[in-house]
Amino acid sequence: MIDKKLLSILVCPVSKAPVEYNKDSNEIVCWQSGLAYPIRDDIPVMLESEARELTVEEKEAHKAATKG
Repeated sequence: MIDKKLLSILVCPVSKAPVEYNKDSNEIVCWQSGLAYPIRDDIPVMLESEARELTVEEKEAHKAATKG
């Protein structure tokens, strides 16, 4: 679990957009850049070289979930 205060000040290093915590994958996700950053030993690793690209399925699921 990531501290909510820390999460509120984190931004994606690529897009500078706000990020979200995904508890299922234990990652910090930036929907704007399409990147997911790992959390190791309770510390977000906010490096582009460590991030993985979100899958098309993940992006579509998020889009469907946030469509209101």
